[in-house]
Amino acid sequence: MRRHYFRTGVPAATLADDDLLRELRSVHRTRHDALRHGSDQALDHHDARMAELEHEYLRRFPHREVDPQRLAEGARARRPAGTTGA
Repeated sequence: MRRHYFRTGVPAATLADDDLLRELRSVHRTRHDALRHGSDQALDHHDARMAELEHEYLRRFPHREVDPQRLAEGARARRPAGTTGA
């Protein structure tokens, strides 16, 4: 399937940091509904906008704070003794 992306909204690169964060919260909040109930076109648009916003966030904040518990080492450290990661 060929995807067609339709640009709407303010380009992510031109958003102020606070606006970029607000847009990211919004796109992540609406993701589930877009996936479950959106048309193919709506889902394609959502995919494109989410990717644009996330790419811009990572460009601006390459050294963002990463929660050690979200790393593989942190997850292993939390596992009760005698359990596996399966």
